[in-house]
Amino acid sequence: MILAIESSCDESAVALFDPSRGMAGEWVHSQVEVHGRHGGVVPALAAREHLAHLPALIGLAAGAAAGAGIDRVAVTRGPGLAPCLALGVAAAKSLALSLRVPLAGINHLRGHAWSPFIALHGGDPAGFSGRLGGLLPHLGLIVSGGHTLLLSIGADRRITELSSTRDDAAGEALDKGAKLLGLGYPGGPLVEMHAAGGRIDAFDFPRGLPRREDLDFSFSGLKTSLRYQIEGMAAEAVAARRSDLCAAYQEAVVGALASKAGAALGRAPYRSLGLSGGVAANARLRAALQAEAQARGLPLLSARPGHTGDNAAMIAFAAWMEEGTPGPGGMGVSIEPGLALCDR
Repeated sequence: MILAIESSCDESAVALFDPSRGMAGEWVHSQVEVHGRHGGVVPALAAREHLAHLPALIGLAAGAAAGAGIDRVAVTRGPGLAPCLALGVAAAKSLALSLRVPLAGINHLRGHAWSPFIALHGGDPAGFSGRLGGLLPHLGLIVSGGHTLLLSIGADRRITELSSTRDDAAGEALDKGAKLLGLGYPGGPLVEMHAAGGRIDAFDFPRGLPRREDLDFSFSGLKTSLRYQIEGMAAEAVAARRSDLCAAYQEAVVGALASKAGAALGRAPYRSLGLSGGVAANARLRAALQAEAQARGLPLLSARPGHTGDNAAMIAFAAWMEEGTPGPGGMGVSIEPGLALCDR
């Protein structure tokens, strides 16, 4: 039984994973309401919320595991906000010491990389290995507020980063677009909600780095284009056409993501396509990636809705998937706010 703690940003999360049965429980305290009053995440407030709520969440998980016992503790060590990561790591060390069990420091991005496979496990570890083998090599797309990147998972389960964003992440572009449009926080879901009633071709927003041979992403120019578009319109016109603006803006983000994923699929004999990260909850993005996968006869593995954002289930699952590989452990685990995908 693995107890995992995730506190990289504004979600306090704890999960229990039993490799023989699957995910045994998840407990989350969301900070959306707290940060919504400020229009974005305030690190000091996020750390305060973790300090206030992590002990209770850990207590609930420990109580749920009382019968079976906890064999290992896993915790996010990076990337993320330093004060938030520090609280999670301190809590994990205290718990591991008190239980006298091993502690593993987990890369948050690698948790996202493995998250689409959680549903595939289904409490059947024997069958999981065979199902996983049939889906590798795998192309994964991580899309969140802080990261946008393409990765591959080889038949040997080795993760390789293929590309990333040169400036803003896709989730950041959606959040900033929402702010420009006066929609509030969190921006991505609000843009999606308003986009449902708009026309995707109402405005012609640019796609950054359009050449298919370049797999990197860029969204800063898109954000600037939206600002110029709004500044050139009367306030009444912006309000009247907010749905069209959201639909066209969202489509530019989704189009760029799907185009790069499609280009990457053409470069190697992948057997599956994965989608994870907070923006993976966007229905339009899921549909676009499904189309790219279907065009090549491949399955699309999307992280479950509850596992798209920051969550402890993916940390527990990654700890199991990468057990035995080199990485930080024990009381030597330290935070790495700028940790990259391929740094363990």
